[in-house]
Amino acid sequence: MSKFLNAVILAVASLVGVAAFLYPFFVPQPSSATLGALSHAADAPFLFIVLIAICLGAILTNLQSRQINSKMIAVLAILTAVNAVLRAVPGPAGFAAVFFLPILVGYCYGATFGFLLGALSLLVSAFMGAGVGPWLPFQMFATGWIGMASAWLPKMRRWPRLEVLVLTGWGLAWGFAFGAAMNLWFWPFTFDPTQTALYWQPGIGAIETLKRYIAFYVITSFWWDLGRAAGNALLLLLFGAPILRLLRRFQARFQFRVQPLIG
Repeated sequence: MSKFLNAVILAVASLVGVAAFLYPFFVPQPSSATLGALSHAADAPFLFIVLIAICLGAILTNLQSRQINSKMIAVLAILTAVNAVLRAVPGPAGFAAVFFLPILVGYCYGATFGFLLGALSLLVSAFMGAGVGPWLPFQMFATGWIGMASAWLPKMRRWPRLEVLVLTGWGLAWGFAFGAAMNLWFWPFTFDPTQTALYWQPGIGAIETLKRYIAFYVITSFWWDLGRAAGNALLLLLFGAPILRLLRRFQARFQFRVQPLIG
């Protein structure tokens, strides 16, 4: 039952997030070349409250069902703080160390834990100085999805070298996927009449929308995201194995199962 509730909570969170990213394509909004920073200014506070409520609901549900205990909540808090600090680590181009832990934690501890770490660490880092604005709930959703989706990878503990290589490739892919997703929080609101082939307009159709978005992404974001993807891959390749061992050690220490006596 607890696994079902976890799945429902994550499904609701994902549906809310997908709807928030995509609704401007179905309910057209005013657009201009300078509107990007103000995109979702009206609905972002409500979305933020809903996301925080979902995170709290996930924590309480897992505590009540004993899927996690107070010690694992403490681990979540520590990892959230560490990941928030990692976001401030400077790097070239679009490099950001903030995706390293959600990938490993989601893979090791499961979808709910990975989603919570991704979303909450972005929240904490924003209040630490990374910036609070209408983009924040979208960053929280996207990073939460990284942690959640990492739990879906096949478990490869018996093949540690293969495990690290797969996680490295996964981090590389998410470096591009995160940037491609985050562009959508402002792209439908932005329009430049001098470059119409790069921007969305109501009524252009799904295929044309996709063509324009690909062109926009390649021109404006690809090289920036390449730095993020390469940084993810390098961190996972160099430090993935020791961090996984540490995470599994904590998991074995702070979680236990009661086995009934036989005989």
